[in-house]
Amino acid sequence: MKKSLSTSNTDQPFSIRFFAIFFSYLFHPVFIASYVMVFLLFVHPYVYNGFDIRTKSFRLFSVFFSTAFLPLFSVFLLWRLRLFTQSMQLRTAKERIIPYVLVMIFYFWMWLVFHNLSDPPIVVHFFLGSFIAICFAWFCNIYFKISMHAVAVGGLIMFMFLFSLNDNYASGLYIGASFLIAGIVCTSRFLISDHNPFEIYCGLFMGMLAQFIAWQF
Repeated sequence: MKKSLSTSNTDQPFSIRFFAIFFSYLFHPVFIASYVMVFLLFVHPYVYNGFDIRTKSFRLFSVFFSTAFLPLFSVFLLWRLRLFTQSMQLRTAKERIIPYVLVMIFYFWMWLVFHNLSDPPIVVHFFLGSFIAICFAWFCNIYFKISMHAVAVGGLIMFMFLFSLNDNYASGLYIGASFLIAGIVCTSRFLISDHNPFEIYCGLFMGMLAQFIAWQF
């Protein structure tokens, strides 16, 4: 029954599957926080205005290390030690339980660090929203295998939307780019993953809801 609900199609042309796999890795959930920080640090003209390049680079390294390297390395260790996981892809909901807990810890630490630093509040909001999103995903994972890709890009959409509403340098380009990325990522997951539509749409909703809640604080 579960397979009948899945939208994954191994009969897709090679070129389509290639690009679906490529974008799934390019916009993997563990990289989204780093992409957002690149935007806030080096693209947007205002958020980190007054910070020197060394400080900006250290901020980006800290985010990448805590939200990308450590989660990936932790999953790699769990896989090699055969502890709860059978592959790096974490194909089942059961395999994702411990990695979710570890990632929650990493993101909570990242939020706490930025909360105690003199960084712009927008960054604190983003990491609080990311932490809440992972908590939501962990809870949903008890009942079904929610799409973390969808959770990540759902959070990206809501973050860019709320940020643009409160930004003196607001540009529709930010929101448009986030919707484009979300569309590409979710379409890719429909094509090559074993997620059904409910798991992907629920992921989008949870990601958006988490960022919205974070902005209320």
